[in-house]
Amino acid sequence: MNASSPDTSPASTEALPSRRPIRDLPDELISQIAAGEVVERPASVVRELVDNALDAGARQVTVRLLAGGVRLIAVEDDGGGIPRDELPVALRRHATSKIADLHDLETVATMGFRGEALAAIASVSEASILSRPAGQESAYLLDARSGELRPAARNQGTTVEVKELFFSTPARRKFLKTDATELAHCIEAVRRHALARPDVGFAIWHEGKLVEQWRAAAADGTDAEAALARRLSDVLGDGFVEKSVTVDHWSGAVHVTGRAGIPDAARSRPDHQFCYVNGRFVRDKVLTHAARAAYEDVLHGNRQPVYALYVEIDPARVDVNVHPTKIEVRFRDSREVHQAVRHAIENALAAPRAAAVVEAAAQEAARQPGLIPEAGQAAAPAAAKAAAPAWPQTRMAFGEERAGHTVRDLAGLWAPMREAVPAALAAPDAATATAEEATAAASPVSAPAVADTAAQENAEAAAVKLRPSGQASYFSAAAAGPAAMPRTAATGTPVVEEAPPAPLASTAPALAGSAEPDNAAPVWPLGRAVAQIHGVYILAENSQGMVVVDMHAAHERIVYEQLKNAINGDDRIPSQPLLIPATFAATPEEVATAEAQGETLLTLGMEISPFSPKTLAVRAVPATLAQGDAVELARSVLAELAQHDASTVVQRARNEILATMACHGAVRANRKLTLDEMNALLRQMEVTERSDQCNHGRPTWRQMTLKEMDALFLRGR
Repeated sequence: MNASSPDTSPASTEALPSRRPIRDLPDELISQIAAGEVVERPASVVRELVDNALDAGARQVTVRLLAGGVRLIAVEDDGGGIPRDELPVALRRHATSKIADLHDLETVATMGFRGEALAAIASVSEASILSRPAGQESAYLLDARSGELRPAARNQGTTVEVKELFFSTPARRKFLKTDATELAHCIEAVRRHALARPDVGFAIWHEGKLVEQWRAAAADGTDAEAALARRLSDVLGDGFVEKSVTVDHWSGAVHVTGRAGIPDAARSRPDHQFCYVNGRFVRDKVLTHAARAAYEDVLHGNRQPVYALYVEIDPARVDVNVHPTKIEVRFRDSREVHQAVRHAIENALAAPRAAAVVEAAAQEAARQPGLIPEAGQAAAPAAAKAAAPAWPQTRMAFGEERAGHTVRDLAGLWAPMREAVPAALAAPDAATATAEEATAAASPVSAPAVADTAAQENAEAAAVKLRPSGQASYFSAAAAGPAAMPRTAATGTPVVEEAPPAPLASTAPALAGSAEPDNAAPVWPLGRAVAQIHGVYILAENSQGMVVVDMHAAHERIVYEQLKNAINGDDRIPSQPLLIPATFAATPEEVATAEAQGETLLTLGMEISPFSPKTLAVRAVPATLAQGDAVELARSVLAELAQHDASTVVQRARNEILATMACHGAVRANRKLTLDEMNALLRQMEVTERSDQCNHGRPTWRQMTLKEMDALFLRGR
């Protein structure tokens, strides 16, 4: 045998460590190991102690810090307190009053429950507890290091002091950041609690100075929603509430409330995203993905949405005991929660905001007389919510040659989806004829005609009858798509059937400066069209000032929403078989996903089958994406199916296809519109869901108030 063999080498034998016997660890070392999981930095201590204060029924929590919490953390509350005999037990490992058996653990409804926080904190610091429950003659102070228990003075409640954090483990203390950084983390920990409990007051003191304070909602029957809005405004700033909408949605046994920021409020960082499950702040991939999915087609680029969501669910359907810091949870039915959160945000963002903006501005003008002209003040704010008038129907073909642009026939794009479009959209001729008759019967909208209440009601009733599936049909041919337009037999080129524009005085509301009285015209949120700028933007005026509309982006959203409503969720996306299947080397996970999700892939218009044990073949792709990279598309879809719910992937893929079709089918730049067409577009924007952003997340309109214009031109100075 070779003398240098490691099996017989004396050096190797001497290098082997001597075996240590298996034995129990000392209690102090066990607590310090637990502290490494629970106590990461001073903010971890603050979070645990505030959890205990809230569980004790506190209505006021005060946090006092020195050196960012390294030298001192003191948390005071006015809760129920701890009896004298139970103070020593509170510092033992896994001692708690919040659970007693497995059933309690599976239905945890308190913030803390593990019973290890106080013991872990006391093992790496100098801790003491001062507490007095109701009915006890005096308070008692317990020193965790010595175990001494003595009387002290205090009102009802508890104070926990933690001094010299990590003094017994100096190596851990070296990893802490500066005092300012640690203070910021402590404030963030309290802020997360404050957002969930508007009924509790919070105060943070550092080095003897008050750095943050959030007062509790008044106990005089304040509405819960108003109290939450006030707390969100106090903690996150007034802009958060002003640029967010209320969320209140039930989905089975899941209740989602809170506020979701509008797309304009999106930020570059995800620092204003707060999710709570039964009052507990959590970081959960299911909730984060659901929120992101709800914002998919209304956010631009990599912008991050802002929201504060509160999920209420049966405690037995969520496991909170999956992480020592209790910041992660696991749902029994993650799909149910995902759908509830996504639909809650989507429904909240669906309503167009133009009416709300005008109403808010009108209320502000009522508080500040002179902010807007008399015409705007004379109009009732409630008129902003009135139904859109029955504008004359105009057949619009957006593919004709105009201003030197080439004719673009979109029949190929629309052909695969035509069968799925309802008859009301696929064959609009009858609907258009009915529209023309109804419009003629109701008489065109004009300033003198609006004064007649009965005539206005008849016009609105006629307009409602023309709305398929709850949507307005002012752009009947545009909504139906290029495939539904009449075409020549020889070339298939769309035939332009544009109604000749009638005199402005008889078809549209009187413009500013007209002889007609201004207070007779209705107040529409997006106002009355005035002109078209460079063939791209529509300029309109409303009671608050000027509105600029990107006509392509606006019409793109309108067509996109109509397509989504027209397609049945159970229909499959038409596919295009590949003449030569595209093969690629696949991972075991991709092969397993392709085999398990075969039906889902067919629903998406894709056929992916094993070619060999380590190779997949793409045999069909969606018809509208036949010119793309089949392999890249297959990898992306398989990755999504492996991570997320199949129905979510199907809907996302279908929406991407419909968005592409809507983009090509929308009115293009340099398309000259008449005033009737511009006004029809504005009216339809006011009743189309998510019409404030296009499919790519870009804004479709912007408001410029008279106050802003006066400031721009230095009027009144």
